[in-house]
Amino acid sequence: MKQYNVAIVGATGLVGQEFIKVLEQRAFPMESVSLFASDRSAGKKMFVNHQEIEVRETSAESFKDIDIALFSAGAEISRHFSPIAARAGAVVIDNSAAFRMEPWVPLVVPEINVDDIKWHRGIIANPNCSTIQMVVALYPLHKVNPIKRIVVNTYQSVSGTGSAAIEELSAQARQVLNGQNAVPHVYPHQIAFNLLPEIDVFLDNGYTKEEWKMVEETRKIMHADDILVSATCVRVPVFIGHAEAVNIEFTNPITPEDARRILVRAPGVKVLDDPVISLYPQPWSAAGTDEVFVGRLRHDASHPKGLVMWVAADNVRKGAALNAVQIAEEMIKRDWIQPGREEREKTGAAADSHGNPLQ
Repeated sequence: MKQYNVAIVGATGLVGQEFIKVLEQRAFPMESVSLFASDRSAGKKMFVNHQEIEVRETSAESFKDIDIALFSAGAEISRHFSPIAARAGAVVIDNSAAFRMEPWVPLVVPEINVDDIKWHRGIIANPNCSTIQMVVALYPLHKVNPIKRIVVNTYQSVSGTGSAAIEELSAQARQVLNGQNAVPHVYPHQIAFNLLPEIDVFLDNGYTKEEWKMVEETRKIMHADDILVSATCVRVPVFIGHAEAVNIEFTNPITPEDARRILVRAPGVKVLDDPVISLYPQPWSAAGTDEVFVGRLRHDASHPKGLVMWVAADNVRKGAALNAVQIAEEMIKRDWIQPGREEREKTGAAADSHGNPLQ
């Protein structure tokens, strides 16, 4: 089996650490792995496949001889270094929002639009975590009965903000239980025992950037520009795992029973749906797993062609690291990536130093 030189940018963050875990658990064919982060984290030691590896500061020289570069260091870092990595010959799979809506960059969920990988120009975008789990659950139904409209309310864990938010939730919970005032730092308000309908910045249209990501990314991934999407994204005091209440309007009526039969066979989906025994998806039990869990399937009482469902998944794993690794695995399986720069240059172009595709 061919072996690949892998780089992880943002290796010390939550998603970076999950990259390592997923690569190890799935026995990804790595010849070598290089770990990169900011200058603050340079010098730290991390273990990959029982080998201790030193984290180095990300630089323009970091990507020599790298085949696959997994990025999760924020949009600013991605905008600067992803084109450099692609120019050096690596295929970049970027977890930030930097390139998701660029028309020349594939936005990929392997269970849905794996063929989009073929037209990459050196950079492939990983979608937003809340978008990934929703489209994995909806696309199998959309293929059978086209979706016209989606109304989604998300309940997103603090891990989506990073390790500092996890620490803040822990600290605030202790403070509140001890009768002390909880002072927010990461979020604009207390998150412990509270809900915040504000994820990312507010836009001029009244939606947050997180909510608008779900609108635009869903259409791009599902190749359905005419789907109407309205999202309300809420931060909840949960450590790991996002949940979503999704109302779907279809072209034709669909029964919950038919939807279950479709979803039971769908890749990446696990149906947990038995109200009699209180069986339904929960963020707590979704944490650490690969699947997108679907339950509470029922008619939308407000619409004859509507269906309602409840979806949960591990946002750090399937919503970020796992999805990116699956993209790389699909490229390897289809022989769309070759180890060694010379071989890759025979089959595809990279991006220039400004992130534009080479012609």
